[in-house]
Amino acid sequence: MPQPLDAAAVRRWCALGREALRAHCARMDAINVFPVADGDTGTNLCLTFEAACEALPARDTARDTNGDPGAGAALRAMARAALLAARGNSGAILAEYLRGMARGLDEGAGAPAERLCRALRGGASAAYAAVAHPVEGTMLTVAEAAAAAAEAGDDPAAAARRTLDATPDRLAALARAGVVDAGGLGLTVLLTALWAALGEQVPDEEPAAAIGAASPAAAEPAEPAASPAAPAALPADGLPQAPRRPEFEVMYLLAAEDPAAVDALRARLDPLGDSLVVGGGEGLWSVHVHVADAGAAVEAGLAAGRPHRIRITHLPMAGDAAGHDATGGPRCAADGPGRPPDPGARVVVAVVPGEGLAALCRQAGAVVLSARSVPAGAAVDGIDGIDGIDEGALVAAVRATGAGEVALLPNDSGLHPLAARAADAVRAAGIRCAVIPTRAAVQGLAALAVHQPDRRFDEDVVTMTSAAGATRYGEVTVAERRSWTSAGICHRGDVLGLVDGDVALIGSGTGQVATEVLDRMLAAGGELVTLVLGADAPAGLAAALERRVRERHLAVDTVVHEGRQHETQLLIGVE
Repeated sequence: MPQPLDAAAVRRWCALGREALRAHCARMDAINVFPVADGDTGTNLCLTFEAACEALPARDTARDTNGDPGAGAALRAMARAALLAARGNSGAILAEYLRGMARGLDEGAGAPAERLCRALRGGASAAYAAVAHPVEGTMLTVAEAAAAAAEAGDDPAAAARRTLDATPDRLAALARAGVVDAGGLGLTVLLTALWAALGEQVPDEEPAAAIGAASPAAAEPAEPAASPAAPAALPADGLPQAPRRPEFEVMYLLAAEDPAAVDALRARLDPLGDSLVVGGGEGLWSVHVHVADAGAAVEAGLAAGRPHRIRITHLPMAGDAAGHDATGGPRCAADGPGRPPDPGARVVVAVVPGEGLAALCRQAGAVVLSARSVPAGAAVDGIDGIDGIDEGALVAAVRATGAGEVALLPNDSGLHPLAARAADAVRAAGIRCAVIPTRAAVQGLAALAVHQPDRRFDEDVVTMTSAAGATRYGEVTVAERRSWTSAGICHRGDVLGLVDGDVALIGSGTGQVATEVLDRMLAAGGELVTLVLGADAPAGLAAALERRVRERHLAVDTVVHEGRQHETQLLIGVE
């Protein structure tokens, strides 16, 4: 009989769940093949759940709507924080799962087992309802299995593990890759942590699924229970159009008081792409969709309410364009020269813009692949990216090291799809390759700082991933054209301040914008500030920011590097 699911149990769950997700983060990123192989499911789940845990009240004084100790209140606070911080498809679903758990507890009092049943059923139902076209063999299937097991009086964590092992039987993309579902692994990890937080025993050894092993039965995969593909749109003339391949992941928060407007938004977004997830309520909603036309997805939000915190990132392409052959297996994009890999050698390959950054990475022992970043103000619709790097260049760089173990630092969210495909290609050549999901050069520097070649490869990857994930990143750059951003409309010559990839400030002076970005980033605390100066940074900028940190943020250290990158005036990292 499990202990009561009260506020104290939720706190224990947060502590255990955060630790478990961090331990599995790199594995989830490595096996992430559905809905797109962008190698960030583990990172997205970790960041979303950590944000949820940080929102817990300082004391367990709240009570549920039925008067029971405040697990429901705690879960509501977590769900709202997860909604605000949701990353990717998996993060959006997790936020709605937490909201559903809270609603389930609010339905009434009862014995501990009954309350757990209602929470798990509420979470599963809410997660399914948020997804426009649910697909079996994913974290949704794991959620349903756990809820059904609890209702039958069985162990929900064990049911989740069994269902996870069988996900390749339900989803052909997983069977082809020989992996379980990454999001399903994440939810299984959290459900196992919840079961332990309720005082129940969990297996000492890791299940096979935890290391990405596919079910033996996956050799003959079943087709998905529901197709994720969206129907073709019908234009004004009534003639169906060939669906365009989704190229972008679009996420934003939507302020909208009218639920009918949100329903209309779902109907408008559905034919534009796939992987549509809309969750939330009470005037605030989270929207996630994969589309070919990012602008149309944002415009649909404008018709329904006020979209903000808009994130647009590139997706890997399906089929041949995604670096896979006709059977779905990885295709090596560059079979150029390279010596056979040395299984005892380990190398970090880092993509960096700027000569100074390249020198820093080389000093830290990395092999450097130079690239030219495209600043946010120069890109169409605010979409960032990197010029001069393609899948072939990444594959060639990894193979040229001659190492049998390689950690790849893309250092830009726009390169994550390419890095994931390159990793697949070199694995086929016998190289162990893990993509550390760094989204900025300062996160790459943080990862390199903790890199230890004498550690086990998996431990090294997890440690580097954790260091990168614990580093917030900011940027100060100059807009090269008029563009619509999450902070409003910018004009050519405006100074843009970005925090974690989003345009947060639009100003006219580099010093003023840099100071405000730094203050915002340090508002949540920090121990070390890293400033990487661009080639066009104004004189005295670093000294002024160092003085600001000394005066306003005691016990915070500052490190300054001459990055000499031409695309941005300043990069900021806060660890």
